[in-house]
Amino acid sequence: MEAVAEGLWGLADDEEKRGEIGKAVKCLEALCQSQVSFLPIVEVKTRLRIATLLLKHTHNLTEAKSHLERSQLLLKTIPSCFELKCTTYSLLSQCYHLVGAIPPQKQILHKALDLTASTFPEVSVSLWSCNFNSQLANALIIEGDYHSAVSSLEDGYTIAKQINYPELQMFFATSVLHVQLMQWCDDNLVQSAMDRCDQLWDSISPDKREECTGLLFYNELLHIFYQLRKCDYKNATQHVDKLDVAMKADLQKMREIQRLNNELNALNQSLSRPDLPSQDRSLLSLKLSQIQQQITNKNKSTSFPEQSLEAAYFGNSRRSQDKLVLAPPPIDGEWLPKSAVYALVDLMMVIFARPRGLFKDCARRIQSGMQTIQGELVKLGITDGVKEVDLQHSAIWMAGVYLMLLMQFLENKVAVELTRSEFVDAQEALVQMKYWFLRFPTILQACESVIEMLRGQYAHSVGCYSEAAFHFVEGANLTENKSMKAMCQIYAAISYFCIGDAESSSQALDLIGPIYRMKDSFVGVREQSSVLFAYGLLLMRQDEYEESRARLAKGLQIAHNSMANLQLIAQYLTILGHLALALHDTTQAREILRSALTLAKKLNDIPTQIWVISVLTDLYQALGEVGNQMENEDFRKKKSDELQKKLLDAQSSIHHIELIAKVRFEVKQLQEIDTKRATANHTTVVNLDIPESVGLSNPLPNSSSSRLLDLDNRKRRKRRI
Repeated sequence: MEAVAEGLWGLADDEEKRGEIGKAVKCLEALCQSQVSFLPIVEVKTRLRIATLLLKHTHNLTEAKSHLERSQLLLKTIPSCFELKCTTYSLLSQCYHLVGAIPPQKQILHKALDLTASTFPEVSVSLWSCNFNSQLANALIIEGDYHSAVSSLEDGYTIAKQINYPELQMFFATSVLHVQLMQWCDDNLVQSAMDRCDQLWDSISPDKREECTGLLFYNELLHIFYQLRKCDYKNATQHVDKLDVAMKADLQKMREIQRLNNELNALNQSLSRPDLPSQDRSLLSLKLSQIQQQITNKNKSTSFPEQSLEAAYFGNSRRSQDKLVLAPPPIDGEWLPKSAVYALVDLMMVIFARPRGLFKDCARRIQSGMQTIQGELVKLGITDGVKEVDLQHSAIWMAGVYLMLLMQFLENKVAVELTRSEFVDAQEALVQMKYWFLRFPTILQACESVIEMLRGQYAHSVGCYSEAAFHFVEGANLTENKSMKAMCQIYAAISYFCIGDAESSSQALDLIGPIYRMKDSFVGVREQSSVLFAYGLLLMRQDEYEESRARLAKGLQIAHNSMANLQLIAQYLTILGHLALALHDTTQAREILRSALTLAKKLNDIPTQIWVISVLTDLYQALGEVGNQMENEDFRKKKSDELQKKLLDAQSSIHHIELIAKVRFEVKQLQEIDTKRATANHTTVVNLDIPESVGLSNPLPNSSSSRLLDLDNRKRRKRRI
């Protein structure tokens, strides 16, 4: 009977190679449904093969889980079969993970760890133990139990160290760093995890490091997330550049492999000709074998041995060379699919280029990243009209990854277009964000506060300050993220300042006060720099120029040294230039304002240009420089006309009223979909509190600097923070 089983196994293999997955499954099911009894081990192997096919090529999780649970029961009666038991535990754990059944997943993983602990400690046993610790940590993260997750990862790290496997140690070290970044409860713990990763990576020989492409991307991205959170843009740049070089090299390699595959197909076609002369056939066969060897060499992208257990890719069949492998088999060590990692690299390039005004680079990267993501969404079945309720459960997590990345690209596009005063383009990107959010409200729930913040940015940019303040406050109310809440409140305060009446100024002060008092408690300096900007504006409104200048100078230094946000720096300089003029320091005022104008021109930031020119005009008027004053006035009028045209285009758009309206977008949460694991996991990917650095929009885009001085302070309470 074993010969019959082997024959059906072979037939199933042939059907799979031809892409006939249904027929392959039927061949194997014939064994399980046979009236003739097979040995339990034969049935187990068959059911494992069926489950693997279902997981790899379909979304049929229920059937796969049923075969794996039956295999587990059969294996209880067999005293040995360590590899089969571990394989069953691993695949069953992944099934539970995909359906969101975390308690049974943890239960099965604890059984698996008990099995490895009671088995003679060979290397293969240690690798399986690492596998189960890795999966257990992932399950614990979904439940928010970060402490236990770190404990499981540390157990894996200890085992990898015992078997002297540096690359595997690096996998667990980076995973620990990732969890520490997610919870960030202690700066020292995060720094310690970072230092360990650096030491381990340096300890791996250069030739081995070149083969660990997946670990390279994972480690460098985590370093970037850390430095972005700390607002250490200068030190993060080297990691971004390294990733970009690695990505381009890998893309070049994949193009070369594709070229070789095309040659291979052409050779096979030529060799299939029956009338081909024997000498030609011999030469073509030799060339064929050479190309096959070249492809094999190029596909060897990791230092890990060939995979002994066929991994399941959950509804999206992938070749091994398409993976950025992090760890050796039997660990399925892929963090994210290569396309998602490449999109993340593009996103990082955008985040670093945007504050520096490199908008052409931003546009190219945004287009590249969004094209990649759209292609992957189509593969997941997300086409026009598909909504959250239509998703296969096994596709929810991966859909969440790509949708969150897509929203971050759109968020950056909105920021770029608002900086360039391209309000209509900003509208279109915001409407796209709304479109995706309304279709996938549960998966994209965390994006609602971001959308409200961007609606506030748009409303402020077009001079609708009351509406802007409303949306900023809504954004703050919709998030539990301390940093996001603070930034929304700072933006709201600036919008209130721009309204200009006593009540609004009082509301602004109420928002600024608490943040100013806690400004040193944030991990990065973004909040500190931004609240100093708002506080300096408040002090200037209260005619306390010296104190205002001191606060603003401190904020400017932070923005310049750490954040490199040219728009924010230009706005700082404009207010400082105005203060210098108010304090009759005309020499410093001229120098500061010229620097501000240079930056505003580089960014094509028209409102800030008009703002700077207005202050410069006052300066030239005070100095009696009539020629410069007239030249400035001409430039101001030209820019004001340009801005007015852009504002009219925005206001005449069908989206304008919808975006500034003082209502949130109405969504219906789809409670029947359990997306707990999706929302938990997409947080690990992109929501690491990365500063968005959306520059503080010009608080007074259409007024001269004199408006800052002429406000009736008698109607305003002079409260100090």
